[in-house]
Amino acid sequence: MALFENATVFVIDDDQQARESVCALVQSMGLRSRDFVSAEEFLDHIDRDVRGCVVSDLRMLGMNGLELQDTMRARGVIIPVILITAYPRTSLTVRAMKQGAVTLLEKPYEEDDLWDAVREALRISELQYDKQARRRDILQRLELLTPKEHQVMELMVEGIANKVIANRLDVSIRTVENRRHDIFEKMNASSLAELVRMVVSIRDDESDSDL
Repeated sequence: MALFENATVFVIDDDQQARESVCALVQSMGLRSRDFVSAEEFLDHIDRDVRGCVVSDLRMLGMNGLELQDTMRARGVIIPVILITAYPRTSLTVRAMKQGAVTLLEKPYEEDDLWDAVREALRISELQYDKQARRRDILQRLELLTPKEHQVMELMVEGIANKVIANRLDVSIRTVENRRHDIFEKMNASSLAELVRMVVSIRDDESDSDL
């Protein structure tokens, strides 16, 4: 499990025996675990940059597992969730999956099923973490651009030629070329295609967050 050495499995259940059972299995996999008696306690101790996944009971005192998913998303805590329930219903499963749960396991579950779910959740978590790190890096680079460089970059991304950009902004072509050079340097982009991918990835993430 060296691939997931920086990850933690967060176990949430108001049943102490159930928490201890999941934690024991997680630790037998060579992974770190932290347990919480409620969703509220978990949310009080977690931050947006956490790496790992959540294994949560669906029905708990206070906030339930589905509400936990909603709150995590609203707070920008982007880690996968595995839900466990002794009261499975098709409607709950559908809702949980639509909200992004990796799976919903029925109690009593097979250890191998939970093992596989945790492994898949951590794989997804690593992909999400890398994506978020990439996003933060691009945003930091964008902050280096001046307002005038932002103007030129937006037109570049639209595929507009230097001469047209110069006419639109009422500047010389040489000025546009200089700003293009500074944009590529500050964004650490080796080509227009790479720059476009950066900008599009940020816009796609913003569109997803509005859903």
